[in-house]
Amino acid sequence: MLIFATNNQNKVDEIKSILTGLIDVCSLREANIDIDIPEPHDTLEENATEKSRTIFNITGKDCFSEDAGLEVIALNGEPGVKSARYASEEALYKNNTDKLLHQLNGVQNREAQFKTIISLMLGGKEYQFQGLCKGIITTQEFGENGFGYDAVFIPEGSNKTFAEMTMEEKNKFSHRKKAVAKLISFLKDKKWEELN
Repeated sequence: MLIFATNNQNKVDEIKSILTGLIDVCSLREANIDIDIPEPHDTLEENATEKSRTIFNITGKDCFSEDAGLEVIALNGEPGVKSARYASEEALYKNNTDKLLHQLNGVQNREAQFKTIISLMLGGKEYQFQGLCKGIITTQEFGENGFGYDAVFIPEGSNKTFAEMTMEEKNKFSHRKKAVAKLISFLKDKKWEELN
């Protein structure tokens, strides 16, 4: 069993859909850990480390965390590490998306990428895994599924936004899926079953 150091149920559902039948994962809520871990750092890597180390220090158990951001070329990498708080500290997904579309109003270059960093704490050591998904930002929202910026992001190789896809379709492109695939490969090499 791995503890997933997040309170974001959308991320929990997505990760579990990828790991089903491979690794048992429980969220902070399922592990009865009531904590809101801050993300004070300037990089996704540092924020991911902050979350996994915090939960490992509390529980002493193997765990992992994830931090992700949307990086838009025309905005010099924004919103990046501040993706979840782009419009304000208390922003809703809709507020962030509205701000992004406003910032890109009239901009021709709409290239962007989603980046995920997973921080795994295993036996007291940290390991990190990265997943990238390149694509473009649309001029308006499309689709009802997903979360975050999914309604305005079309991955390379598709004509649908993430929000127009099923979870299974999204996982074919997803930055999160790519990072998790590296995590799975690493744990298999470490013979995860023998560690538990």
